[in-house]
Amino acid sequence: MIATGTLYIISAPSGAGKTSLVKSVLAGDDQVRVSVSDTTRVMREGERDGVDYNFVTMQTFDRQIEEHVYLEYADVFTNKYGTSKNWVDAQLASGTDVILEIDWQGAQQVRKLVTDAISIFILPPSQQELRSRLQGRGTDEQAVVDHRMENSVGEIEHYAEFDYLVINDDFEVALQELSCIFIAQRLRLSQQRLRHDKLLTDLLVK
Repeated sequence: MIATGTLYIISAPSGAGKTSLVKSVLAGDDQVRVSVSDTTRVMREGERDGVDYNFVTMQTFDRQIEEHVYLEYADVFTNKYGTSKNWVDAQLASGTDVILEIDWQGAQQVRKLVTDAISIFILPPSQQELRSRLQGRGTDEQAVVDHRMENSVGEIEHYAEFDYLVINDDFEVALQELSCIFIAQRLRLSQQRLRHDKLLTDLLVK
């Protein structure tokens, strides 16, 4: 039998390093994929449609909300982001783990629909480091950085709603901790029984 994949929710305040950590997990783990969200925001330099995001118009996004296409969706800084329910279901059914990179509001929506989802919150080591990372991107104006900092405390307040907490101070340490969560989940008895059904049967033959 094929073990079904696990749905992971990974959230963080902007600038905590979530995207870099997820990319590194994907590079070293062929059993997990990240969901490509729909978004109405403008494509940034270096981004690719269908790879980083599915870039859609506000009209298209609103129509798909009415058609119940999204597992979750949220308004973030005047733009909208959403996750396709059908795509996620297909990946999980094939045994592939799926990561949703979404905010705490989206996480609340998903938990109501997928009660066995594993949720992880990533934090920066300090507010000073968070501001430094946001400014270091060089993609946002100072007013945008200030606005994100103002919202960061409100986002961080929701850390206690998650199953795991990872502090991204030393990147390699944070990556190891994050990867361990995926490994431990796959070693759970319910998953191992499905993967190794024949082995377990053979080992119990008297």
